[in-house]
Amino acid sequence: MLGVDALYGSALPATRRGPLYAAFPYPTKISPETVALYIAAHTRPGDRVFDGFAGSGTTGLAALLCQDPPIDLRREASRRRLRVEWGPRKAVLYEISAMGAFVARMLNHPPDPSIFRRVAEQILRDVESEFGWLYAAEDTSGNKGCIRHVVWNDILRCPNCGLETPLWDACVSLRPARIDARFQCPSCKAEYPVGAVERVMERVLDNSLDNVIERRLRSMARVYGVTGTARWSRRPNRSDLELLDQVARTPIPACVPDLRVRWGDLYRSGYHHGISHVHHFYTHRNLLAFGRLWERANAVDGSLRDAIRFWLLSYNASHATIMTRVVAKSGQKDLAVTSAQPGVLYVSGLPVEKNVFRGLARKLSTITSAFASMHGRTGGVAVHQKSSCTVELPDGSVDYVFTDPPFGANIPYSEISMLNEAWLGQLTDATEEVIISKSQSKTVNGYRHLLARAFGEVNRILKPEGRATLVFHSASADVWNALRSAYTDAGLGVEHAGILDKRQQSFKQVTTNGAVRGDPVLLLRKRSSRAATTPDCPWQVAKEIHLESLNLGRSERAPERLYSRFVNYFLANNQEVPINAGDFYQWYAEQQSRESNRSA
Repeated sequence: MLGVDALYGSALPATRRGPLYAAFPYPTKISPETVALYIAAHTRPGDRVFDGFAGSGTTGLAALLCQDPPIDLRREASRRRLRVEWGPRKAVLYEISAMGAFVARMLNHPPDPSIFRRVAEQILRDVESEFGWLYAAEDTSGNKGCIRHVVWNDILRCPNCGLETPLWDACVSLRPARIDARFQCPSCKAEYPVGAVERVMERVLDNSLDNVIERRLRSMARVYGVTGTARWSRRPNRSDLELLDQVARTPIPACVPDLRVRWGDLYRSGYHHGISHVHHFYTHRNLLAFGRLWERANAVDGSLRDAIRFWLLSYNASHATIMTRVVAKSGQKDLAVTSAQPGVLYVSGLPVEKNVFRGLARKLSTITSAFASMHGRTGGVAVHQKSSCTVELPDGSVDYVFTDPPFGANIPYSEISMLNEAWLGQLTDATEEVIISKSQSKTVNGYRHLLARAFGEVNRILKPEGRATLVFHSASADVWNALRSAYTDAGLGVEHAGILDKRQQSFKQVTTNGAVRGDPVLLLRKRSSRAATTPDCPWQVAKEIHLESLNLGRSERAPERLYSRFVNYFLANNQEVPINAGDFYQWYAEQQSRESNRSA
């Protein structure tokens, strides 16, 4: 192996940019350029690489990049003094998710980008010429324009006097932009946390289900549009309401899925009340637009059909649904529109309805660039929609494994992917989905058992001298110890431990109590190269890691980074991780307080 110390001795940055990364929103991705560094350092041209938790196919992309790496990748390898031999590698990917396998196949086996773009642009022109009226709007002077997006809002009922007030009127202000976390009734002046205020409900006929349903009552709060090149925003007016009436009278295409939502760990009785079927995640307007585009995609012949579907689904769940939202950023005059929060199915009290046609037009350039960067590369990537608990490869046939398994209970992938899979008409069989899930009755022990089966397959298919790089993230000592038991029981042991520095964190990594910054990276080999040692005192280890960090940069002194190194110490010494991240952070805060008092 070449350059192991350079890969594992210091934190390796993993940025979240570029068309390959941005092509499709999939949870917990790693940039393919970063993975390519690991593959290039651990393999030679012609070697076979395996990933049993392939997600959206990043390991395959990384293997293909090794054939003719971009200049930035070459420079990073040189900067780290990695003595690598560039050239094509073969990759075998296993992914249990129907959505993940679909994305992996498309990115690793893209169509001719110019033909794809020409067909996609024609579909978009045709459908917009037919249904562009859905997003018609007048600007503040009465000139004709089109909607960029509409902010809707829940209707709040004052617990004290019963007055019904739009959330925007009660809690939103502009110049500067602000969303107040407290509700003050404009009538009786009673004040409550917004989350504690009752939402007004309504009963409506759902034509798709031919049944009356109850759902949150929402009204348009603000319309954002464009006339020519001039952007504008205003309160909704009569023409907007008249257009909504026309939209409501227009039947949705037959291809729109009427699938019942398979609710699990992500269900919240508050903001998900009334959302029982997939189409409830959309406004009627966006269902019309997206449904008609999907009809046209289904009519495309040959291999391009899935490429068009890929383009549509890359925008669908993140931008075409009511999970799209607005946020108030410091110093800005107006609210900023953002995508759905990754890793959850959150619906805010201020959901956003985006213009699907404009959004897909912008997305088309990213998809085309991603396809162009992979089209024509050799080496070969085989994608299998299968569980990694049973791998159909011969013993000792794999040179290297790079994998990023699910992080315990962090993300229920099959539940997250449901919206896109409903349009594909293929849902994931979650029987062997390797997660901790209350709704699936999968405990930590069950998670460990499934992981052990997957790692057992890794041990079996690896060549005697082969290695496996494992990226993992958790704030729970129990989850870390389940991981350790799984690879140990499978006959694998830690040879090196490092850190993957994700420059932007996922939503769960930012908001979860005791979140970890920087994912530990473990290099595993057959049979433990280091026997288990007598358990060390966790606080003594923590103190030593803290002291070592004082000579490093600010990012290395962050408590989240220190916990990652704390975890690495115990795993590298074949010991159980003794404490959770939250307990570690509390100890660190106390240490900082003592040091501050001594300085004073």
